[in-house]
Amino acid sequence: MREWISAIECMGLSGLPGSLMGVHKRAQREGWLKRRREGIRGVAYEYHISSLPNIARAEVLLQQGKFKTSQGCFEIARPTLEAHDYDREALWSKWDKASDSQRSLAEKWLPSIQATDEMLNQGISTKTAFATVAGHYQVSASTLRDKYYQVQKFAKPDWAAALVDGRGASRRNVHKSEFDEDAWQFLIADYLRPEKPAFRKCYERLELAAREHGWSIPSRATAFRRIQQLDEAMVVACREGEHALMHLIPAQQRTVEHLDAMQWINGDGYLHNVFVRWFNGDVIRPKTWFWQDVKTRKILGWRCDVSENIDSIRLSFMDVVTRYSIPEDFHITIDNTRGAANKWLTGGAPNRYRFKVKEDDPKGLFLLMGAKMHWTSVVAGKGWGQAKPVERAFGVGGLEEYVDKHPALAGAYTGPNPQAKPDNYGDRAVDAELFLKTLAEGVAMFNARTGRETEMCGGKLSFDDVFEREYARTIVRKPTEEQKRMLLLPAEAVNVSRKGEFTLKVGGSLKGAKNVYYNMALMNAGVKKVVVRFDPQQLHSTVY
Repeated sequence: MREWISAIECMGLSGLPGSLMGVHKRAQREGWLKRRREGIRGVAYEYHISSLPNIARAEVLLQQGKFKTSQGCFEIARPTLEAHDYDREALWSKWDKASDSQRSLAEKWLPSIQATDEMLNQGISTKTAFATVAGHYQVSASTLRDKYYQVQKFAKPDWAAALVDGRGASRRNVHKSEFDEDAWQFLIADYLRPEKPAFRKCYERLELAAREHGWSIPSRATAFRRIQQLDEAMVVACREGEHALMHLIPAQQRTVEHLDAMQWINGDGYLHNVFVRWFNGDVIRPKTWFWQDVKTRKILGWRCDVSENIDSIRLSFMDVVTRYSIPEDFHITIDNTRGAANKWLTGGAPNRYRFKVKEDDPKGLFLLMGAKMHWTSVVAGKGWGQAKPVERAFGVGGLEEYVDKHPALAGAYTGPNPQAKPDNYGDRAVDAELFLKTLAEGVAMFNARTGRETEMCGGKLSFDDVFEREYARTIVRKPTEEQKRMLLLPAEAVNVSRKGEFTLKVGGSLKGAKNVYYNMALMNAGVKKVVVRFDPQQLHSTVY
């Protein structure tokens, strides 16, 4: 303990002057015990602490961590925290798991507790410190006192975490309800089934099994919380399958700005929700194949028929290339369905996984036009047709509104599903001519509507506007007459006999007989197979 202090150290002590001259005058007047300081040039004195007033002497001893009494000088004990007195990771883990409101409340109390701690360290009485800080922060003094002592067993950097939820970092472990491992495995084996059973029924079966096997199980609410903590991807995969699991992956956001108009088209069929009396007298719901430009989203061509078939796809494609020609770098995206991926249209495509592929199959029309084929994804045996932009045209506010719900077709609308039938369901079936006229009008309105929220329209333009602007920059070539003829006629590779005869398997049969054709030029021509183009509706006429 230092017993001699300089005049400078005496300045500002309780009951002493705040200037150096004032301290010297006070010491001279009261006769303080002094001595010359060693190692100091000139005359300088230091004073014995016994000469100081009691309040000043106590302050010096407190600063030195000692206190002098009639029984001697005592070392003032400072509260210390053992290095491993508590688990800091567990403490801050509770902070991470706390809600935003719990963390905000802890942060609100922290400044007042820190201010209280600093006041107490300056020698201010406990009662005064709590009352002063509580008044400043407008909080309860008793609550402040409780929270202050609550955090004293923790290091200052951990006070915020110790204040979470008003419980500090209680070292008591949270009681967990007993859940036998066999019972838990029984529950998840029942719940994680493709039948997607309701959790309540799974828990009822668990209760029966627990009574039979003597398992310990928690309440239904606790068991449900355990179920909710399972990995979501695992739950979806087990209960809904691989296809649903893929939907958990965020969709790609693609840009079309780098494309040219007509460079990439996509197509799909749409089954209309309208009863139509077709040309043969049958009442049907017709299906239309649409071709759409990927960049501008404009519908370029369409053909309507009783079903999605080769002819409607081929003829609608012919309409598109005849009107807008063929770009240099041509791409087509369609579904890998029986109707769309047939060999007459896509034969020869290296990635065509539909029908038996033969080396002598003729090239499909799409490849003959120089197009590169792209198929929509197939995941777990199910298609992913939503990936095509044309699917948006079939959604809310799309062609159903423009065509199927047109006032000209009132009474013929069927609704999108059996649970959404209108009150006038089945009142009438419109004629095919009226339906096709309404279809053409609806497609034109769909393309012309302004304010489209697409990348290229920007919330202002229509599909027509954007296509007209972009198509002017596209380099295209007109289809040749030979290409137009190929579009009109499908093709089939057939075997040729020595007599120059060949048989087409299309068009069905009559009492087992097929359509047989003959050409003298093929007699002994030395060829075994030829590619024949024909009109499916005129199989008894000339083939090429």
